[in-house]
Amino acid sequence: MCPERRYIWCDCGGRIKRRLSDEAIARCLWRGRVTTLLVPLILCTTVMLSIDVAHGRDLIDMTTSPFVDPLHTRPPKLDSDTLLSNEVRSLACPVSYEMTQPLSLIQAVDLALCGNPQIQAAWASIKVQAGALGEARAAYLPTLTASLSRMRDKISYPPASSGFDTTITSNTISGGVTWRLFDFGGRGANQRSAQALLSAALASHEATLQKTLADVVGAYFDAQTARASWQEKSRNESLAQQIVLVAQRREKQGVGAQTDTLQADTALARARLDKSRAKSANQKALAVLTHLIGLPLDTLLVLADDLVDKNVSLRQDLHDWLAEIQKQHPALIAARQQVIAAQEKVAATRSDGLPTIDFTSNVYQNGRPNQSLSPNTNEMLTGLTLNIPLFDGFFRTYKVRGAQAAVEQKKAELLDVQQKTLMDIVKAHADAVAALENLDASKKYLESAQAALDSVYRKFDKGAADMLAILNAQTALSEARQERIRCLADWRLAKLRLFAQAGVLDHTQL
Repeated sequence: MCPERRYIWCDCGGRIKRRLSDEAIARCLWRGRVTTLLVPLILCTTVMLSIDVAHGRDLIDMTTSPFVDPLHTRPPKLDSDTLLSNEVRSLACPVSYEMTQPLSLIQAVDLALCGNPQIQAAWASIKVQAGALGEARAAYLPTLTASLSRMRDKISYPPASSGFDTTITSNTISGGVTWRLFDFGGRGANQRSAQALLSAALASHEATLQKTLADVVGAYFDAQTARASWQEKSRNESLAQQIVLVAQRREKQGVGAQTDTLQADTALARARLDKSRAKSANQKALAVLTHLIGLPLDTLLVLADDLVDKNVSLRQDLHDWLAEIQKQHPALIAARQQVIAAQEKVAATRSDGLPTIDFTSNVYQNGRPNQSLSPNTNEMLTGLTLNIPLFDGFFRTYKVRGAQAAVEQKKAELLDVQQKTLMDIVKAHADAVAALENLDASKKYLESAQAALDSVYRKFDKGAADMLAILNAQTALSEARQERIRCLADWRLAKLRLFAQAGVLDHTQL
């Protein structure tokens, strides 16, 4: 007999808790038994999915977490914080930056690496290819299925007939296994293709990092050069102001002409114009760097004074650089792996049109699913299936031709990447050699211009030199300082770009 009143408590993951009466949901079924277990479970699941689908997905993810990567396709790089394969330290994102402190080149690089969308897309591409490799490996494993259902079969006859009404209630259980035993190498080709694409994704991520490093280094040194130029123009303005004061004093004393004062005023106005232009260029360079490293555009950056490079030498000649990038440049590695993947795809496509052998086994209790009930029966089916494709309308032929064309395309892309990479390294090496040779010349140029100005200024102060001489010396010193700034920036930028083009740039060289 059913109880007069029963209360069922439903607690789904600690989020839904209601008291439901058996008058609402629990009904007396066959032989007076109350479904106190099945009904609350179904009700709780329905309420959970209808009210809080997101939490339901979290619960599913939590229960399946031990099977996240059972086939071990996830590269170890995804489980570490190391962004560069040749890094000597790991980089944890996000990177914090104190706005009151000068921004060094390493900090700028770290900020750019953590916030660059291209790097994040390349990182996600690695995960996508790891999933594709898992799919290829899963093809070697059997497929298991199971089904459980409760069915009620009721047959009623008209009153005038001689038949008796029958009702059958039973549980139907079935299970099956399918396992591909032989396929002429299609699964192996798919797995090798997926592995090559995963390697290409890893190399592409590395190439994206190198490109980002080169862009950040270029923007950082452009900003430093613009700041140094602004500072130099400010010093030049101060020097022009001193010359104006000296010219005015000499004019008052009667030892100088008015034309000298006017020339000094003209030079001062020109110095102020140059300073204004340099200030605008500095603000523009800072804005570009701020955007590139992912900081708000209204951030006031202060760069560190690390323009001078103590290491003024090149370790290798051009031949060594070219040989090195042929072996380990990430862009070339990615292109080669793309070719390998395309070649394996041809083999996989061909095997799709060849015979396969599958093993199948199924067990049925009380009948098969979606068929009439057969109470108290057990059925077991086991067999080998040979699938022989006979004709597909030449579909496979054209698909193989398309895969072969894809191989030719990837080979052409590899050749293009190789030529472009070699040309970039040749240009970068030439720029580095030229910048290194210009360093010593710019230093001597600055020392000579400074000595000349000091000598002329002393003579001008005593009336032994005219205004034209002092203005020429001032202009020469300003140009020498500007050239020194440019040569220092060109050298360090060229050297770091050479490392980036070769694919070997990391924090130890910044």
